[in-house]
Amino acid sequence: MRAPSPAPTPGDPAPTPGGPDSFTAALWAAAAPVQGRILEHPFLAGLTDGSLPEDVFRTYVVQDSHYLKGFARALALAAGRATADDEIVFLATAGAEAITVEHELHAAFIADLGLSAEEVATTPRSPTTTAYVDFMLAHAAAGSSTDGLAAVLACFWIYREVGRALLAEGSPDPRYQRWIDTYAGDEFSAQVDRLLEIVDAHAPALGPDGRDRFAAIWLQGCRYEWRFWDAAWRGETWPV
Repeated sequence: MRAPSPAPTPGDPAPTPGGPDSFTAALWAAAAPVQGRILEHPFLAGLTDGSLPEDVFRTYVVQDSHYLKGFARALALAAGRATADDEIVFLATAGAEAITVEHELHAAFIADLGLSAEEVATTPRSPTTTAYVDFMLAHAAAGSSTDGLAAVLACFWIYREVGRALLAEGSPDPRYQRWIDTYAGDEFSAQVDRLLEIVDAHAPALGPDGRDRFAAIWLQGCRYEWRFWDAAWRGETWPV
């Protein structure tokens, strides 16, 4: 079994459009310990060496299908709160593309895993999926426009960096390699860079308190990302 890619050193930011002194670089530095825990998780190690049990991946795919619908709604809400035309277009388009991924990428996985669309639709959302989706929707609907950006940022950025880390390892399982390729791809990376540019553009107007609030929401999203993989690994269900 190959070891997963080494975890980033806490404080070392991933490359960002705004450079090493940008707000987004500070956000990444704050989240680096969580990202390290994510890259160490046995779910991701199992993706790269092909040992991830199929039933665990099946659980992940079903829950991710539910999650992406909520993610798309959160992006639509964030688009509705935005005021700049280019931000409205970006967020609305990203929401539409989240649904496209759900239909295309997950449809292929669902077929490969012997699932039906009805089985996916009727499987309840796990506690973690429910909490994560509700977290995003609450901030996007009831918070400020930048609260919504903070709530959806982790899904974009964490997945891009995980995809890049796992691409260096690859996977002998073509299904897992297809997942890695999707999130390590240039098209997805360009989306992440655009969102980071938007966040950095808003940062000066937020002020110290607003930047602290943004960072707290972002970090909570990062923690939910870890919990999402962990929930699939553990086969999390409602206790009653």
